[in-house]
Amino acid sequence: MNGKKVAFYTLGCKLNYSETSTLGRLMTENGFQTVPFHEEANVYVINTCSVTDNADKKCRKLIKQALKHSAQAYIVIVGCYAQLKPKEITAIEGVDLVLGAAEKFNLVAHLEDLVTNEIPKSERQGHFVASEVSDANFFVNAYSVGERTRSFLKVQDGCDYKCAFCTIPLARGSSRSDTIENIVNSAKEITQLGIQEIVLTGVNIGDYGRRMSDGTDKQVQFLDLIRALDEVPIERFRISSIEPNLLNNEIIEFVAQSKRFMPHFHIPLQSGNNKILKMMRRRYARELYVDRVAKIKELMPHCCIGVDVIVGFPGETNEDFLETYRFLNELDVSYLHVFTYSERDNTQALDIKPVVPLNERRQRSKMLRILSDKKKRFFYEQHLNTSRKVLFEAENNGNQMNGFTDNYIKIQTDYDPILSNEIHTMTLKEITAENMVTVTEGEMVLH
Repeated sequence: MNGKKVAFYTLGCKLNYSETSTLGRLMTENGFQTVPFHEEANVYVINTCSVTDNADKKCRKLIKQALKHSAQAYIVIVGCYAQLKPKEITAIEGVDLVLGAAEKFNLVAHLEDLVTNEIPKSERQGHFVASEVSDANFFVNAYSVGERTRSFLKVQDGCDYKCAFCTIPLARGSSRSDTIENIVNSAKEITQLGIQEIVLTGVNIGDYGRRMSDGTDKQVQFLDLIRALDEVPIERFRISSIEPNLLNNEIIEFVAQSKRFMPHFHIPLQSGNNKILKMMRRRYARELYVDRVAKIKELMPHCCIGVDVIVGFPGETNEDFLETYRFLNELDVSYLHVFTYSERDNTQALDIKPVVPLNERRQRSKMLRILSDKKKRFFYEQHLNTSRKVLFEAENNGNQMNGFTDNYIKIQTDYDPILSNEIHTMTLKEITAENMVTVTEGEMVLH
């Protein structure tokens, strides 16, 4: 298959990005050249998501775009949507191959016959290879290297939780983890590429230590992993997202004194109403969430805290929503990721009544997004005229470049190629209309 070109497009989470990058390396090792998605290629691979809305619509749009660039190209769909809806995806015009959770890393083998035989597009019949999700009981190491600034490193996959709104356990299988040794080795490989920051990612990374990839029954936990990673010679680690019931005081205390883990947590809440949390089958009450935020702010007043929240879950009354709004308004958090509830097949939420009208869901979502902007601005304002270490992005638009402080404040400055992928102590000056912060070089007292 030497000389063939492959293009990738990733929808969804950081975990998907890490796996797309690994698929790209596998294709390169087998003679493919990776090109941007908007260029002509022999194979287009779309890595899908089931969490975001309109998975089918997005998939169809990308397929059309790919075929405009190369009418005879092979279209391959992988990812969570591919596991959940293989038959439906196969029926989409232009799709040649759909690979489920247990098959996606055998992409090269599945492509071999298709690409070698060069069957005309008009004569191809799309087919899927998607076994039961229980067959996805193994762990495949993955990390992204698409940009030099940071890498998403997969440490855990799957989930044993049964949240009423979520299809991820159906799409990715049960919780399983890579070994500490493998993860540390991957982190060291990443550092040798000149990457400055590693983001630990997975489906439920706080559950790390369950069903280890080497088949052993080791009693290890997430705290053991981050302790080991703290010795890897890299500037920064971040924890992508961790459940509040799994974010214990020991983890918070460790990050507070860590050499390499950044003062930044992303902690899913989903609702600030205990009745709704129980209906969602979440494993905590809002009082525990308050305790976690308080502990973080006690040890790291400068820490950035992000929150996932779902609006319009079935049974959520207007008063329930307003309770969530007031709860978040009073909570010392830095930004919100707001999700408008949407129905998912084979989830328990479908049996809960009454259903919240779509226009009401959208209105609630809008209210929380405005609140998020206010929260972020307030957090940024607290740090103006102070100094933080900034990692500057490799990307730029020719005039401006962006970066992030250790505590995840997004900065903007004039483009300077010398700064690209570098860490410098900068003074935070003004908030822009786009909710970023301008900086000047120079050190003041860190706080």
